[in-house]
Amino acid sequence: MTTPIALLILGVILALGAASLTFAPKLPDALLLRPYEFARGRRRWTFITGAFVHADFAHLLFNSMSLWVFGPGLERTIGSLRFAALYAVGLLLSQVGTQRKHRDNPGYATLGASGAIAAVLFASIVYRPTERLFIFPVPFPIPAPLFGLGYLAYSAWSARQQRGHINHDAHLGGALTGLLFVALTDPQAFPRALAMLGY
Repeated sequence: MTTPIALLILGVILALGAASLTFAPKLPDALLLRPYEFARGRRRWTFITGAFVHADFAHLLFNSMSLWVFGPGLERTIGSLRFAALYAVGLLLSQVGTQRKHRDNPGYATLGASGAIAAVLFASIVYRPTERLFIFPVPFPIPAPLFGLGYLAYSAWSARQQRGHINHDAHLGGALTGLLFVALTDPQAFPRALAMLGY
């Protein structure tokens, strides 16, 4: 089965990322989300476009690799239509908490696909809980559920640091969205995951 949605999203992220980090450096500022402006009816499109540009090459690489590792396999498992719905819902709902938290902060801005990709990552963990991941520079494979917990812990810590424009709050929102999406669209996925883990 092909994975057109995951590859299309990955292509858009890479194209915009490469452009904004090389020959179009003003692009991120034009597309990033400023909750203060959004709450006042300005730049409404940035609620979506902010999730397709990145702060730097490391940010772009991490999100692109995460989508490449988890996206196609999940799309093959749940189908392209549900995958597209998951990504869209993850993108939108992961931004809601950030929007409410920073709506009165004129100096805050955020960007990155992390929220939507976190939704993909955590949905994928439910469907493939026994998968083991090699994450550089860790020299041994990490069980997917353990990776997910580490990801959440790092996101919670980073959200308190408030450095740069990376929306670490969206990681948490995206993770919860991914789990909720699976619970609502495929309730038996969680019992299957527990059975695969031997519970």
